[in-house]
This record gives sequence, structure tokens and C-alpha cells, in this order.
Amino acid sequence: MKSDIEIARSCEMEPIGNVAERLGIEADELEFYGKYKAKLSNELWNRIKDREDGKLILVTAVNPTPAGEGKTTVTVGLGEAFGRLGKKSCIALREPSLGPCFGIKGGAAGGGMSQVVPMDDLNLHFTGDFHAITSANNLLAAMLDNHIKQGNSLGIDTNNIVWKRCEDMNDRVLRNVVVGLGGPGDGVVREDHFVITVASEIMAVLCLAGNMADLKKRLGEIIVAYNFEGKPVTAADLKAVGAMAALLKDAIKPNLIQTLEHTPAIVHGGPFANIAHGCNSVKATKTALKLADYVITEAGFGADLGAEKFFDIKCRKAGLTPACVVLVSTVRAIKYNGGVAKSDLKEENPDALKKGIVNLEKHIENLQKFGVPVVVTLNKFITDTKAELDFVKNFCEEKGCDFELAEVWEKGGEGGIPLANRIIKTIEEKESNFKPLYEDELSIKDKISKICTEIYGAGDVTYAPAANKAIAKIEELGFGNLPVCMAKTQYSLSDDSKKLGRPEGFTVNIREVYVSAGAGFVVVLTGNIMTMPGLPKSPAAFDIDVDENGNITGLF
Repeated sequence: MKSDIEIARSCEMEPIGNVAERLGIEADELEFYGKYKAKLSNELWNRIKDREDGKLILVTAVNPTPAGEGKTTVTVGLGEAFGRLGKKSCIALREPSLGPCFGIKGGAAGGGMSQVVPMDDLNLHFTGDFHAITSANNLLAAMLDNHIKQGNSLGIDTNNIVWKRCEDMNDRVLRNVVVGLGGPGDGVVREDHFVITVASEIMAVLCLAGNMADLKKRLGEIIVAYNFEGKPVTAADLKAVGAMAALLKDAIKPNLIQTLEHTPAIVHGGPFANIAHGCNSVKATKTALKLADYVITEAGFGADLGAEKFFDIKCRKAGLTPACVVLVSTVRAIKYNGGVAKSDLKEENPDALKKGIVNLEKHIENLQKFGVPVVVTLNKFITDTKAELDFVKNFCEEKGCDFELAEVWEKGGEGGIPLANRIIKTIEEKESNFKPLYEDELSIKDKISKICTEIYGAGDVTYAPAANKAIAKIEELGFGNLPVCMAKTQYSLSDDSKKLGRPEGFTVNIREVYVSAGAGFVVVLTGNIMTMPGLPKSPAAFDIDVDENGNITGLF
């Protein structure tokens, strides 16, 4: 079979105006970025904002394994399948980061016959949203250091600066740097840090803001440092809000592209789920809900990260009520969690399947805590046997979940029709009684404990002295009622990536805690999780090239 990029390039895309017509979007409500990409204008939202919402379907997955689960592939294929059933559907995705594209994970456009296009544009610069976010982040950093150099009238304690610079690339040497070296005109010498753009609070702010006024309010509330009295200094104090908003005036508008089968796809924002809140923008999701009867969205990595944050942060903040959640797994992922090496996953292994299915079981139980009907799907591979598929199906149904196979990688929308029909039936027959995992009024430590014990399966939570001190300060400042955004390895339910399956009774170690006041949540770093990833020994960048005709190769 052709590679993903070969399949994407062989697709005959429709002009984006034609795709928009499927959702009733008029040409003058689009801001075109060439033939196949467009931003949705503010005029569109003003026209549709009072409409009744469609049904919101979340796609999540088990903990990722080297074999791949295909969560985005299922999301895209589902959107196409609803379209084949004559339903007005739209998918809502995050934008890919350049870090994984050139690192190890690859792009985020789906795969096989279930992709969004133009795939190479999406995975590279797209419409420039990430660059705008990077620029706004670093403008704030520049204004902060300039303020200190120009007399520091706000009394900023240079030993208590919390704002970090960013770039959208995996670059480990920038995690800890020293700035201001040189002469007196080069600023004040101090330690500084970089995060990847998808971990920037500006990314979270953009994804949670409802409109420009809300965006500016949130930008102004960002805490950049503390003064000598221990009081917060904000972006508003530095008079940076207007300029930052100017850089983000186009980035706040959702982007419209299409799938291989021309299903509309609104793609906007891209926070990682292991170090940020892992959901596309509220603005994109709400727009899709006004335009379509069924909206299929996804949350990053496993349900212990992306889905938990989707429910506890995004839905809580935006007032969203999902009608159904689809949990994606594969036979190969289950066997991997049962101890089978990646090279042997194609072989039938009933014992490993029985041993590894506890990981899927835990994710099912976790999702049921939120009161939303659960449909489990296996992304089917040609090496899966009937006995293996039947075992998983029976297991899920015994757990009170509906179940259906997905064959969207091979067949596109056609391969998702049984799953789409199952979802429709589930939504019609089972009421969603969505509720977050915890109440706003709980203390920060109680919220952390609830997630660690109920979602991860931990037996205890320990805190570094710096984390204890930070929590006390955050609550003293009045931010104790905010939800928490856990930063944790995606590869395990625990904070140790080597613990596969369903570990229990382990201890989660909280290393660092800080408040993202503009985004409206408290970030909690566990274990050795990094907010600036590094490149592997053989990064994907080795294989990416462009020929003399401008055709990109090597993206996956």
C-alpha cells in the first residue's frame, strides 16, 4: 500500500469553498489561505451562535504503544462515515506541532485512507498559528526583560521569574539557559528556560478563549514573575496585552480543511496532552457544534491524560456536554501491555491478550466515572484473528460498553459505518449524565489526589518541598479553586513509563506546581516529565526532503 503522504497527494482535493458549503458556510465568511485552506471569520460565528448544538463525540484511546493505536485515524474515518450515512458531520482536531514531525512521533493528520488534507501543509507551517503563538510568547518575554533593564519600576524579583520563552521544536539544550551575557546593554544576567510552543500558556489561552475580548482578558492575567513582596506581576502590568493580541488576531480564528472524502475538518490549536491540556480550541469545537449534527473531536494521548483534561478542564470551562466517548484500542496494543515485544505483536497470543486487557479495562472504568456512554472500538489490523477480536468484544460488553470494529485505515469512511451506526444507537438509547471528576471547591492537593488515585490507580502522592511551597502560594493568591492540569508520561497510567498494563498502589511524585492564571488552571509536573522535549538519536528529520518540484517526502 502507498505511504500516507503518497495517499494524501493522490487525493483530488475540492476547493475549500465547496467543502464549506457542506456546512452552510458562505464564501464571504471564509478567509482563504490558498485553494484548500481557510480561516472561519468572526462574521460566521455571529450568524450561527444562537443555533442549537449538534452532538459532541469524543475520541480517546488507551496509553500509546510503539505499535500505534490510530486515534486520529478513527476520528477522521468516523467523520467520513457519518457523511456516508447522510449525516451532517464535522471533525474538530488539533494542529500538529513541528516538534513531533521532525522528532519521533510524526505528523497528526490520520493515516491510510482516513486522513485530513493537505497533509504536508497541515504538518508543517499550516496557516501560521503556532508561529503567531510563539511570537506572542516571546514578545512577552522580551518586554519582561526589557522592563527589568529599563529600571524595573515594578520591583520584579529576578530570582522569581516564571515566564519562559518558547519555540515549536524539540531542542533539549534550551531547557536551561543563561541570558543577558555580555555588556551592560545586553540586559540583566539570569537563568532562563524554554518550553515547546504547545506547552506555552499562550497556546492554552488561545484554545480556551471564546473571543477576542476573552483572549485579551486571559492574556492580561498571565503571571510572568513575582515582585520583591511576593506579589504576582502580570502581562497587563507590563502593558503587553495589546501587542500580543495583535499578533494573535488571525491565529484565534479556526481553520477549515477537508478529509480525503471531503468531509469538513476544523483544525485549530494544539496543546500536548502529556504536558498541557491536550484539546483543540473551544472556539473551533463550538463553531463545529453550530454547523453540524455530529461533531467528532479527539483529546491527546491516552484517556488518563487527554480525556480527563477534556472533561475536567475544557468541558468544565466551556460548558460542553459530550454525548458519547469512543475509546480506541488495538489487539496489538493490548498484547503489548501483556508483555509481548513489538516484533512479535503480529502473532496470536491469547495469554498476552488476557494479561494486557487490564489496561483497556482501567480506561473503560475511568471514562465511566464521568457519566458519558462509552463505545469501545478496535482499530483493526489484517493480522488480528477472529478469536482475538471476539475476546475483546465480549470483554467490553461484559463491562457495560458498546463495541464495534473500525476499519477506517484500510477503507476510509466505508470502514467506519458500523462504528458510526453503533454510536448513533448508543446516543439514542443511553443518556449522557456528564459530570467532572471533582468539584471546584476541593483543595489543589485533593484534586491531585483524586486524579492520581481514581484515574491513574496510585496508592499515594508525594510532593517535593518546592511543590508544597508552590501550592501554598497558589492557594494564598486565590487560585485554589482552579482545575489541575497534570503533566505525566503518556506511556503508562503511572508516572513511570516502564509500568505497563494496570499498575496499582504506586506512588506519584509531584515535582513542580505552578499556576497558569490566564488559561485558568494549575499545572502539576510529575516524575521526570519535560516541557521541552529532545530529539531522538535518529530523528524523523533525517528522512524528510523536498524535490526540485517542491514535493515533500518523508513525512508520516
